[in-house]
Amino acid sequence: MNQTSPKRIRILSRPERSAAPARIAYIQSCWHREIVNQSRKAFLKKMQANGFSRKDIDLFEVPGAFEIPLQAKLLAASGRYDAIVASGLVVNGGIYRHEFVAAAVIDALMKVQLETEVPIISAVLTPQNFHEHETHRSFFRDHFLVKGTEAAVACLATMANLTRLTAISA
Repeated sequence: MNQTSPKRIRILSRPERSAAPARIAYIQSCWHREIVNQSRKAFLKKMQANGFSRKDIDLFEVPGAFEIPLQAKLLAASGRYDAIVASGLVVNGGIYRHEFVAAAVIDALMKVQLETEVPIISAVLTPQNFHEHETHRSFFRDHFLVKGTEAAVACLATMANLTRLTAISA
């Protein structure tokens, strides 16, 4: 019988992690900027309430959600970031492609974080129904405030978990 031992998960650690403050990259798409901006605003507010300085968070914009994964991959590969947060709104523009775009973005973000071991927090949303009228715009502006706060909470928890894993692995 040929048995192999299970693969041991290797936790990467940044040598400067304990000495330098954590760095976070925040990527947002520009489609429906007035809505997506709410996520960034709530994220920054929650992070600052938890001791992060605005200078610890680098902001990046890309044209649309489809461009987020490449930006995330390049930022993760740079080795400068402890976490990356992505925010965008993928809407049904009248042709059936929004679900494909959303699935491609989320799948790619998962692949980036698994390959690079840099956590990617997603606030990329695809509403089932979105119409260009003030009722929906107002609803999603408020919803992105909630999602920005949730992304910050997830980012903080994930970074804390990785710090603990790094300490255990050392």
